[in-house]
Amino acid sequence: MTDTSHIVGGGPKKVLYTLSTINRIGVGKATKALTAKNTCKACAYGMGGQQGGMTNELGEFPSVCNKSVQAQSTDIQPPIPALVFEHTIDDLAELTGKEMESLGRLGTPLFRRAGASRLEPLDWDAALDHAAHRLAETDPQRSFFYSSGRSSNEAGFLFQLLARAYGTNNVNNCSYYCHQATSEGLKTTIGTGTATIELEDLTGADLIFVIGANPSSNHPRFIHMLKNCRERGGQVIVINPAKEPGLVKFAVPKSPLSMLKGGSEIASDYLQPRIGSDIALFKGLAKAVLEQGTADRDFISSHATGFDSFRADLEALSWEAITAACGLARSEIERVAAAYGRARNAVFAWGMGMTHHVHGVANVEAIANLALLRGMIGRRFAGLLPLRGHSNVQGIGTIGVKPVLARDVLDRMQEAFGVTFPEEKGLDTMACMQKAAAGAIDAAVIMGGNLWAATPDTAFSSRAMANIGFKLFLTTTLNQGHVHGVGEGEMMILPVTARDEEWEPTTQESMFNFVRLSDGGIRRIETVRPESWILGQLGQRMLPQSPIDFAAFSGHTKLRDAIAAIVPGMEQLADIDVAKREFHIRNRVLHAPSFGTADGKAHFVVTPLPEQAPGRLMLASMRSEGQFNSIIYEETDSYRGQAGRESIFLNADDMAARGLVEGQAVMVRSDAGEMRGIATRFDLPPGSVLAYYPEANVLVGQAVDPRSKTPAFKSVPVEVSAA
Repeated sequence: MTDTSHIVGGGPKKVLYTLSTINRIGVGKATKALTAKNTCKACAYGMGGQQGGMTNELGEFPSVCNKSVQAQSTDIQPPIPALVFEHTIDDLAELTGKEMESLGRLGTPLFRRAGASRLEPLDWDAALDHAAHRLAETDPQRSFFYSSGRSSNEAGFLFQLLARAYGTNNVNNCSYYCHQATSEGLKTTIGTGTATIELEDLTGADLIFVIGANPSSNHPRFIHMLKNCRERGGQVIVINPAKEPGLVKFAVPKSPLSMLKGGSEIASDYLQPRIGSDIALFKGLAKAVLEQGTADRDFISSHATGFDSFRADLEALSWEAITAACGLARSEIERVAAAYGRARNAVFAWGMGMTHHVHGVANVEAIANLALLRGMIGRRFAGLLPLRGHSNVQGIGTIGVKPVLARDVLDRMQEAFGVTFPEEKGLDTMACMQKAAAGAIDAAVIMGGNLWAATPDTAFSSRAMANIGFKLFLTTTLNQGHVHGVGEGEMMILPVTARDEEWEPTTQESMFNFVRLSDGGIRRIETVRPESWILGQLGQRMLPQSPIDFAAFSGHTKLRDAIAAIVPGMEQLADIDVAKREFHIRNRVLHAPSFGTADGKAHFVVTPLPEQAPGRLMLASMRSEGQFNSIIYEETDSYRGQAGRESIFLNADDMAARGLVEGQAVMVRSDAGEMRGIATRFDLPPGSVLAYYPEANVLVGQAVDPRSKTPAFKSVPVEVSAA
């Protein structure tokens, strides 16, 4: 078995890795990038902005991690040499994700003519004219607009405004492949779709649940808060099928004591339910809380509804059914419930291990139920914290990059711009891709990200992308999504500025609902352009008769004025570039038990146990330590015994039952596809399998949660056998 017991997250190796990366890109350039007043480009935990590049909203310095440095290392690269584009697209398609990322920055518009074998450089005017012409001649209903979470609020607002003025509500973003289930699950229970706490609340929590997430790799600065919780006598309870070494022990680089003693204990308790069985565990915890008499009856009677049905459902559910479903003993569940019952202030944090299921919304509702049971929502130092991925993915949703806008927001936007937008309900991300696969999409505008790699069922993703007659990408670098799923149609790739290169200040929103101001202003590559400038130029050319002055609205001050007037809670955005006052979005942080539901109360929701797949293993895709979203920085995983990206992680008993040994080649088959890998033993419960994303997307089907439309990246029934 791969022995990970000696592995400590963080520590000297990560410090040395960060230093070597800084040396590679140049100390002067790295220092300028990391200390400028710009928001971190990595995860949505957030830091930087007007307090300085390595400072968070609590004034803590240094708030930086290797993810921040990795993101900067990509942006500080020189432009891709022109000789690269003498190679064919097929040649480029042979490169790994890491190799694509290392080619350099995109420094010139690129065009792939219909049926051509190469990408050819174009000048900006020719590129914009042709892109606008192709979009203008396309039926808007046969198009879609997709954004990642890297863009600014300003560019995102203009992006969705252009799409709707053009004539489509097929406007979506990467949250449909990550935390949309969170938004839906929180709306039904507490009437809001985001975190209920601010960063400061973590400083007073005496219990933090970390559920279906691996922040040691994906949100390293959150580990600092977990360490602090333990050191002040609190508890950190991890719920994760995989025993992740970085969640057991982590040497926090900003803490000399943590480094000197070889790491800090992170998890005080660690529950490993079977993949996909979390609702059974949450119902078991709630049942135990009721039986132990630690529910907050006063809170429930005063501030919640639906409790009687919730309690009756738990009473009808046997302990045998709970333990059979999740694979944990009743005593383990009762032990954690007792710890929860003793807590004064509990925070529930979760990641995509909760949302990537066909029952992802119900998972989130079950977490909210558990928090409501002890009155842990609606006061300081307690509440809900979805651990969101990309740095502005939450902001992109806030300012309207989504297929359905609230009626009042839509009305205000139409009135402000003197236009009428289409009434048809827009399509979510998966629905757009399915429509493309069916030959019903003629054009797509894709701002950032790697939609090809992010989409489940790789064969389907390639077919869908290939069927789109004209694809327009706005991006900083080339990625595999630009050379796979190319098809016979046209493709335009436009190079954009990174956040700290923006010509005007921009804003971003963290997972704590905190809006930061980024100054931009660093000049690295003279030939790249801001997304908002590009969108304004496209709008002028596509819609010359529109009452919207797209040239003026490519200016960020005018865009912020519009957002402040149209989007509830964003009023302070109007003068943020003058006042330099960063802020929490109004009515999101809940320090009092007043909820956004119609009746002002929180709602308990009954969550049925999901169906199981007897006789099959359940696979979850995951990210490695040296990875951010679909970007691969390191080919091996330092937190999982230097495992390579072809690793298939299995329980030892499951391996023995199939006659498999460590290092053996195996085939993994699902209803969607198959992949070859290397058997790797890991601390997992029986019946559970892990494999790396996006490689494992070949196994993930197109089934989605019916409410959030999120694919089931983390509950894929599979068989594993010798290759």
